[in-house]
Amino acid sequence: MKLTYGPHTPYEAFEDYLKTYQIELWAPEKIAAFQKDLLHWYHQNKRDLPWRQTSNPYAIWVSEIMLQQTQVATVIPYYQRFLAKFPTIADLAEANEDELHKIWEGLGYYSRVRNMQAAAQTMVEQYNGTFPTTYEEVISLKGIGPYTAGAIVSIAYNQPYPALDGNAMRVLARLFEIDLDIGLAKNRKVFERLHQALISYEEPGNFNQALMDLGSDIESYRGYRVEESPVKAYSAAYLNGTQAIYPIKEGKTKVQEKAYRALIIEDNEGNYLFLKRPKDGLLSNFWMVPLIEQEEDITPFLDSLGLAHYIVANDALGSVRHIFSHRHWTVDVWYVRVLDEAPINVTFETELMWLHPNEFSTWGFPKIQHKIWEQYQQPITD
Repeated sequence: MKLTYGPHTPYEAFEDYLKTYQIELWAPEKIAAFQKDLLHWYHQNKRDLPWRQTSNPYAIWVSEIMLQQTQVATVIPYYQRFLAKFPTIADLAEANEDELHKIWEGLGYYSRVRNMQAAAQTMVEQYNGTFPTTYEEVISLKGIGPYTAGAIVSIAYNQPYPALDGNAMRVLARLFEIDLDIGLAKNRKVFERLHQALISYEEPGNFNQALMDLGSDIESYRGYRVEESPVKAYSAAYLNGTQAIYPIKEGKTKVQEKAYRALIIEDNEGNYLFLKRPKDGLLSNFWMVPLIEQEEDITPFLDSLGLAHYIVANDALGSVRHIFSHRHWTVDVWYVRVLDEAPINVTFETELMWLHPNEFSTWGFPKIQHKIWEQYQQPITD
């Protein structure tokens, strides 16, 4: 059964749709009571966060993108610095790439900020630098999916669209004992429709934030405290003692292990060689010291750069580990000393530059680059 996505779907359509997934939707009176209890708890307990003190859709958008895969405490100073640096959509649209990398440095998942700039440029071109006001327009922007679009229009414009994240899915799964794997994309729409059936039309933004706060704290994945839940009387999992079963989530994505060598190449002036990463893939367009596959020989790679005279350390200086979601990198750090001023091969495909450590602070480097440099600076011990 197909259910039209939008805030004006009648109750009966939600009821019939959810029945096909063995979910019994509450009566309207129970939904209203649930909304009242959840919102009362939220107003009494909501966290004092800077993005909750504004209805500016641009600022809300910035916070929502930053909060993806990042803890709240980490985001707050980044959020404040970002808005100080780029106070308007036009400012973000006009920023250069290195400025973006520097302001985002340490947050990771850099494609997020590049997508933000692309979306800002679209808003300048199509909406005169203002944020669009409809769900359909917002979700059409690059890097904005159903969750982010729902969060923006519900909080900034008071429109009754759900903002469904993992925390909200966890709460819903326990409320209705939903036997659907939350890790499968095809099941997400079921949770979205249930969320939409329950949402408060008077306070949709607060309702969405309340559900997320509840799921991130009292109804957290581990260490949940359901006895403290303001909506435990509505929870089928609580009433039936099945909290530990829900939500259902099957096997995780297999982790990919990769091994690399990082080459710290220094010239006679104390400068270090950096290469710009390819425009596609992980860490795209970032400047880093050269990385080669673990099994690749160092000498042919250095020769390909046009370096004629150099010395390679006999052993690695140590290793660092870095995790990109389902990809784990192990990087051995090697030192190379250039003995003359041999030119870099200008035909080499990747952009290159020499930087002195005094210049590092003006560039935005990914976290893995910081780890490599810190390992290089470690004193050598026997």
